[in-house]
Amino acid sequence: MYTDMQQWAQIRRRVLGGEISKRAACAEYEIHWETLAKILTHADPPGYRRSERRTSKLDPFLPVIHEILEGHRQVHRKQRHTAKRLFERLRDEHGYQGGITIVQDAVRSWKQQFREVFLPLSHPPGEAQVDFGFADVWLDGELTKVALFVMTLPYSDAIFIQAFPRECTEAFLEGHKRAFEFFGGVPNRISYDNSKIAVDQFVGSRERKVTTEFLRLKSHFLFADHFCLVRRPNEKGHVERLLDFARRNYLVPVPRVDSLKTLNRQLVERCENDLKRQLRGKTAPKQVLLVEEQSCFRPLPQQTFQARRLGRANADSLSLVRFDCNSYSVPTKYAYRRITIVATVDEVRLIFEDKLIARHQRHRDCEQCFSNALHYLALLERKRGGFDHAKPRTGSEAERSGSARLWPCRGAAGRRTITTPGG
Repeated sequence: MYTDMQQWAQIRRRVLGGEISKRAACAEYEIHWETLAKILTHADPPGYRRSERRTSKLDPFLPVIHEILEGHRQVHRKQRHTAKRLFERLRDEHGYQGGITIVQDAVRSWKQQFREVFLPLSHPPGEAQVDFGFADVWLDGELTKVALFVMTLPYSDAIFIQAFPRECTEAFLEGHKRAFEFFGGVPNRISYDNSKIAVDQFVGSRERKVTTEFLRLKSHFLFADHFCLVRRPNEKGHVERLLDFARRNYLVPVPRVDSLKTLNRQLVERCENDLKRQLRGKTAPKQVLLVEEQSCFRPLPQQTFQARRLGRANADSLSLVRFDCNSYSVPTKYAYRRITIVATVDEVRLIFEDKLIARHQRHRDCEQCFSNALHYLALLERKRGGFDHAKPRTGSEAERSGSARLWPCRGAAGRRTITTPGG
């Protein structure tokens, strides 16, 4: 179809004005006689007019295609028909003689009819969304996968992100604590997915029986929770979108840091810089909207929240307590005793009858044993022959730091005399 509007108007003016004949117009502008007739009939190009649809070889098979695609609702998404598989079944089982292209077009057209459409939402101030994601970082020279805790405020579009060794209860609690301090208050309502960290049991489509630690978090900060429907992450799409934004903008290229503490300090700085941006459709920069939103927040409690997880276990015959797939030592006099474990993101504290008896740096490697040589000195007074092969003695320098001067010297003489603190 001839659609050059400038020449269209020129041809009409010259021919209808009597400047040139129709035959001369066809020769000069190199157009067909029928095209010239349309130009003279219409003041502007009439546009594409689709002729009546012709039947195709696929038409008799469309009910079969629709029946198969309808059945996908009860089939796992990884075992649903592709257009290629549909084409093969139509050809082999139903005698279809056409090509694969029109089968692909038919499948695409059917799927477009049933694609879900969403409503644009308006978020009131004082609401937040939380999610976990994952990213790779070079941590002390080693490529390590870390868990990213993210909290966002849809009204101001502010974001807070922190990296933890893995997604766990301690990281979940510590992430909330740091986020509330960063935003300067506690949102009234926070939306979550159905993570086992927070959800202990499903009660209907919306109601949830939450975990004890999540109840403790809610009781301390006094916010209301909202859980998405199962497989409905779009209900907290704001945090999903900003998590992708943070990964692409804060963690590209892959960061090289000596510790997670350094990485988290960098992430906080980038979140602060992001508050200076003004988004399309927003009336002011993020930091201005955040100040407005803070008036709707609950104030931070005066009492500090303890982001920890409690556990209980018996110390075994080796004076080791098993926690989170690792073993941590306690003084030998507490062997076979029931020990209370208080675990934070960075530390494991071991308590017996309200008395702190040991503390260890939290380790994320699995099936490892972390012992303190000082815990076994009293035992060596009675079992001096085991000195040469004692595992605490052969541990890392970090585990034996501060206790080397208390450990007996090598040799027979060393085994006869045990040096203990205070004598």
